[in-house]
Amino acid sequence: MTVRLTVAQALIRFLGRQWSERDGVEHRLIEGCLGIFGHGNVAGIGQALAAQGAGLGDELPYYLARNEQAMVHTAAGFARARDRLSTLACTTSIGPGATNMVTGAALATINRVPVLLLPGDIFATRAANPVLQELEDPRSYDVSVNDCLRPVSRYFDRINRPEQLPPALMAAMRVLTDPAETGAVTLALPQDVQAEAYDWPEELFARRVWHVARPVPEPAALERAARMLSASRRPLIVAGGGVIYSGASEALCGFAARYGVPVAETQAGKGAIPYDHARAVGAIGHTGTAAANELAREADLVIGVGTRYSDFTTASRTLFRDAAFLNINVAAFDAAKHAGLMLVADAREALRLLDVPGWRADPGWSERATALAASWWRSVAEAQHGDGLTQTVLLGILNEVAGPSSVVVNAAGSMPGDLHRMWRAAGPKAYHVEYGYSCMGYEIAGGLGVKLAAPEREVFVLVGDGSYLMMAQEIATAVQEGVKLVVVLVDNHGFASIGGLSEAVGARRLGTAYRMRGPGGELDGAYLPVDLAANAASLGADVLRAGDPGSFRAALAKARESARTTVVYAETVPGPGGPPSTAWWDVPVAENAEPYAAYLTAKREQRPYL
Repeated sequence: MTVRLTVAQALIRFLGRQWSERDGVEHRLIEGCLGIFGHGNVAGIGQALAAQGAGLGDELPYYLARNEQAMVHTAAGFARARDRLSTLACTTSIGPGATNMVTGAALATINRVPVLLLPGDIFATRAANPVLQELEDPRSYDVSVNDCLRPVSRYFDRINRPEQLPPALMAAMRVLTDPAETGAVTLALPQDVQAEAYDWPEELFARRVWHVARPVPEPAALERAARMLSASRRPLIVAGGGVIYSGASEALCGFAARYGVPVAETQAGKGAIPYDHARAVGAIGHTGTAAANELAREADLVIGVGTRYSDFTTASRTLFRDAAFLNINVAAFDAAKHAGLMLVADAREALRLLDVPGWRADPGWSERATALAASWWRSVAEAQHGDGLTQTVLLGILNEVAGPSSVVVNAAGSMPGDLHRMWRAAGPKAYHVEYGYSCMGYEIAGGLGVKLAAPEREVFVLVGDGSYLMMAQEIATAVQEGVKLVVVLVDNHGFASIGGLSEAVGARRLGTAYRMRGPGGELDGAYLPVDLAANAASLGADVLRAGDPGSFRAALAKARESARTTVVYAETVPGPGGPPSTAWWDVPVAENAEPYAAYLTAKREQRPYL
């Protein structure tokens, strides 16, 4: 039996009937479709979504977004909050709508987060070339702007004939549900093909369940890992995002307690172990705690669990000085890094099976780790008390008011570093900071995705004025959908993080402050007369202003109790930051600039990790 539908109608019907399954629990794989319509998708996917209805009860609910990049961030935030077992689709027209998604696709793929992108494309028939927004490439008529999405997609296909759709859909679902290979998946859809009818086999639209595997380690590799572990006296676990996606937090805590191994966390892995656990030593790397970094320098074995070892984690390969590496990762690509012993497996299963009877880390090592962590948190508590609303004080108040059941969302700038070092994450879903792509503008859109995925939790979006001005418009989407966010808008009149870095490399903070032109022609005049709070109110949010610790605490409490999206606008004052991380980051310095000598000194600490 066949069903006659357009390509777009078939696509929408198929997506609404896909499920993922892990550990016997099923999840709808594609929980909705974000979209902005233009001539390249309105008659195809737009018509198909309208025909099935536009309500939340439909098989593929539709959400109206305001920016194409932002809607991919929303899908990524949603997928991450759902441990990559569910995601959202995103549809755009051909042209700027499609290319606007490139940044979001890069973020998703770099962070190993599944998102499905459905951009319109030029006419497959080429009957009207060149059509509006078509890139004419003299080398080939088969090139469109959508080809920009190829290098940032884990799977890319262009559907030039209806017959090509079923195998492409199967391949797309396979990648979306593969924990080792997942990322952005792009199906480019020529606008004429979207509207073309075809007789589809009924079985294409049957309910389909995609099993998300938990690969177990090879027995021989497990034996090698056990021998490596038993020879160690000063081991250190580096917990990455793979711990959280695997649901391996309980197994990690049990492993660490059983063997006395300290646990440090990457940005993506923060919350994998509660901050107050006896074996937790906090964040690792350039934005890490002094406790974790001191241990990292002395460790003889680094057990990387679900981490891809970014330069921030390794302090640009200066942190782990004499350590060997044992890497537990579902992706062989990551497990092989730093010439480590590879344990290619699901994090939870590997930690359960890695057993070394009678072995424990050196007791003095474990005790020292506990003492260093306690000292760190005391120094954080001291730094977060003050009369002025500095960023450090603000974060302390926010952490306290938000509480353990809420989620903090952030990305880029100085705040991810401060959060990584000082946020007390009580569990694996309390901390959501995008730092794989460090993408300004992710915060509000990503927070919307988190709230859609976890409506029962309070979501606190922490955004600086620089990021806010890049992408604030999804506040309107949250208001439209009745999705409540608490947006903490921190105004420090520019780019504080890059300003400090600019000064450190001899660039004199050029272009990092929001100031008018001064009398000498430089950007050193008065601050810009921009009212970001009024802008937020114009997008439909309730707005509360705070200028000191007391009013900020009161505004947060009021926002938390509200049922509507509320922006808490806080203008911070300069002041001492939190305790330093004591770890370096490699940013090249001009050879004739004053800081170059210090840069060379730091470079000498780098090692190849072989």
